[in-house]
Amino acid sequence: MTFLIIKYLITAFLVVFISEISKQNDKLGALISSLPIVTILVIVWLYVENQGTEKISKHAFYTFWYVIPTLPMFLIIPFILSKGMNFWVALSISMICTIVCFIFIAILGKKFGVELIP
Repeated sequence: MTFLIIKYLITAFLVVFISEISKQNDKLGALISSLPIVTILVIVWLYVENQGTEKISKHAFYTFWYVIPTLPMFLIIPFILSKGMNFWVALSISMICTIVCFIFIAILGKKFGVELIP
């Protein structure tokens, strides 16, 4: 139980830390948040918990495929916000676009033998 609490604290600390940096410096905050910090943490947690290299390898592999459909969101949100639209509307539209992109990538991945839908 102590280890689980430590995992929560470290992960929460990173999210708060990055958001605080972003308040002061847009580029630095974006740079840090673009790093695969969460993925690295998950891989470390899996390793520390003796999940084996196959589990870690699969996690990294699927993370790659799941990141691809999220990338357009980082262009859609600023574009919509620059047009004066409400934040929540921009976020909602970008989330819908991400879902559509995910479905497209899932269909494309299936053609290459990559099953992305659990």
